Amino acid sequence: MQPGSHQNPQGDTDVPSPAPATGPRNGLSAGLTTLSLGIQHVVAMFGATFVFPLLMGLDPNLAIMMSGICTILFLLIVNGKVPSYLGSSASFVAAAVIIAADGGGPATITGAVLVTGVVLALAGFVIHLLGPNAIVRAFPPAVTGGVVMLIGFNLAPVVSESYWPYDQWTALLTMAFVILATVVLRGFLSRITVLLGLVFGFVLSWVFDRLFGMTPTPQEDGSVKDAFRVDLSGVADAPWFGLPEFHAPEFHLSAILVALPAVIALIAENAGHVKAVQEMTGNDLNPYMGRAIFADGVATALASSVGGAPTTTYAENIGVMAITRVYSTAPYYVAAVIAILIGLCPKFGALVYAIPQGVIGGITVILYGMIGLLGAKIWVENQVNFADPLVLVPIAAGLIAGIGNVSLVFTDGFQISGIALGTIVILAGYHLLHALAPRSKTHAAPSPGAPAGSGAEDGKAEQHAVQD
Repeated sequence: MQPGSHQNPQGDTDVPSPAPATGPRNGLSAGLTTLSLGIQHVVAMFGATFVFPLLMGLDPNLAIMMSGICTILFLLIVNGKVPSYLGSSASFVAAAVIIAADGGGPATITGAVLVTGVVLALAGFVIHLLGPNAIVRAFPPAVTGGVVMLIGFNLAPVVSESYWPYDQWTALLTMAFVILATVVLRGFLSRITVLLGLVFGFVLSWVFDRLFGMTPTPQEDGSVKDAFRVDLSGVADAPWFGLPEFHAPEFHLSAILVALPAVIALIAENAGHVKAVQEMTGNDLNPYMGRAIFADGVATALASSVGGAPTTTYAENIGVMAITRVYSTAPYYVAAVIAILIGLCPKFGALVYAIPQGVIGGITVILYGMIGLLGAKIWVENQVNFADPLVLVPIAAGLIAGIGNVSLVFTDGFQISGIALGTIVILAGYHLLHALAPRSKTHAAPSPGAPAGSGAEDGKAEQHAVQD
């Protein structure tokens, strides 16, 4: 790395250092600078933070508002040492889709998320006591990558059956725009391509309405009828100010089992983001690893307790810090306040609900695929050795069980299937095989930074599991 430059959270490019860095606890002298940086953080998290709740059947307004409240809570718990924004988590989208397909409503989804948040908080507390190496021992890269992959790829039928068919050409062009924008755009714009894709898709849908007229569109009652792609009547009727819709969670064991595997992805994601911030700031944040995971668990439980979406630290906002080299928590507090104010505007929620089906199809085909491939990224970065049958066999079995939605039926009212079953096969199978295998088979020749057989000692398993 050249002097005067630094590595972004993805570690793939050197970004010129525009100015001396501002530390995590340093206040910014210029209020206008703090405000402008806070707005940048809002824009960076904005697209994913309202898209994921929409895909989970939850209120985007409430998700945006709770993301601001949870960010403040997170910063207080980590004592300002880990500057991060908590946006909506993608790790629960697959679980929410499965729960909804089984007849569960938003209350059932948020109940499952709440329990998962409590488990995540407990895991963070244990990690704080045992140290960050406990993450790698319990969830080595081979396991973490497999779970993240099946969470993402399990969503493929949702795109092909629920979004794409209703307006395939809008979906195709929106997908193409996001792909091209991701490659062509640079810097900050490259980090908000989902938001730019939504704007492009909205405009394109409006043009198609004028050129081609109505298209078959799903309605709230489950029926399908011809309608215009863009309907902004709800936006006009919505008030400018008002509280979002709160609801209490409901708890069902089958739904909770579907959501629990997200804990593994969230532990990996949060730990990877803490390491990215540590690299940028030069501060030793290992003592705060467990506290950050605990804080995300508490925030997720809090948000879901009132009907909001689960939360996670956002790589997009870490990217903003990489570009600006400002690691102060002050802009994050500003962004949190702005998010709370946006959440109190029902017009915003109505605008989100007006996003055409084809636009969502074009965006989700990329987002879901990216979630799945992040699992492969964990494998590659940690040089996981798939020539080792102790690694290959349990992961292969778990992926097919999870992505293929295989079911294990115990009674008429209780079964384990899909992501939950796949995670159990991967996690239990991996550790069981390593416990039973002869010692000579479990000890592979070390590769740079990680044992190739298990990929488990260097702590890199936690890197960049799932975005926002």
